Amino acid sequence: MSTEENLKKLNIKLPNAPDPVGSYVASRKTGNLVFISGQVPFDEKGNIIKGKLGKDLNLEEGQKAASLCALNILAQLKKICGNLDQVKGCVKITGYVNSLDSFIDQPKVINGASVLISKVLGDKGKHARAAISANSLPLGAAVEVEAIFEI
Repeated sequence: MSTEENLKKLNIKLPNAPDPVGSYVASRKTGNLVFISGQVPFDEKGNIIKGKLGKDLNLEEGQKAASLCALNILAQLKKICGNLDQVKGCVKITGYVNSLDSFIDQPKVINGASVLISKVLGDKGKHARAAISANSLPLGAAVEVEAIFEI
């Protein structure tokens, strides 16, 4: 089954790829790699999920935010490639979690992004990963995720 067919089967509709909020590009293709700039969690209404994990948001809310970041990553990937069926694999994702010093479940939060990417891409979605705590993120976002794909 193609990735595009799998999206339909999973009833996942990719959002419009968000425009960058600074002096950078949302994605960059070089050779057979595509680098996707950090994506923040826009909900279905276009609002950013904001807050600090362990204070304003719980683990499940953080995972949902990470999955929204992954949807935006896939939207950026489709925008630059034209079709997700060109993707050979997800190489790596890096997730940043806006969290209290006492919050230690950053990997569990970023699982929200990892699970979604693997669900959509199947075995091609298996990737290396880092999950990092951040004192603050752009626009007050709860989570930010960046990715590298092979095409």
